[in-house]
Amino acid sequence: MKTSRLKLVSSGITASMHKAAFPCDDPLEAKSIRLAVALRGRLSNLSDRPLCGPALRARQTAEILGLHATVSETLRDQDYGVWTGRTLPELEAEQPGVLQAWASDPLFAPPGGESIKDLCNRATAFLSDMAMMPGTTVAVTHGPLVRAAILCVLDAPVLSFWRIDTPPLSCTEFSFDGRRWALRLGVTT
Repeated sequence: MKTSRLKLVSSGITASMHKAAFPCDDPLEAKSIRLAVALRGRLSNLSDRPLCGPALRARQTAEILGLHATVSETLRDQDYGVWTGRTLPELEAEQPGVLQAWASDPLFAPPGGESIKDLCNRATAFLSDMAMMPGTTVAVTHGPLVRAAILCVLDAPVLSFWRIDTPPLSCTEFSFDGRRWALRLGVTT
């Protein structure tokens, strides 16, 4: 079986995210646009299958990077339910302790949203699908899904989710050799 390579790119951020709000479907902030322009072309010629999540910021990031990406619902950001658009200080003021519950219980989900465990299950399903695809896939998604994929590949505890940082416009690479996925470190795009 030919090796499958997967490059997960974290989308740029929006003005509301910069203000510590759970993301809405709003456009990229100016700084993210500048950073994506600087990366343009470094990934587009590496991909047999360019994909992106359905959020505007993921689609815009893919477009700026020069990827003619197919939208995949599996690559969507974590569903924050009624927290969407709300800031962390607002939520904590209205419901003291709710953010601590979210960060300490992988089964906790915002009302109408998705838990970290659910997100990890979605990442596992995505990796299973990608294992059957030889060649290289470049997928623009979101930091939480990248973190979930890292946990799945490392078979790490779900609570380790909060110990992984996936900065905007970072690229995390994985490879599948026909038996298992591996996280590839020290790879430059």
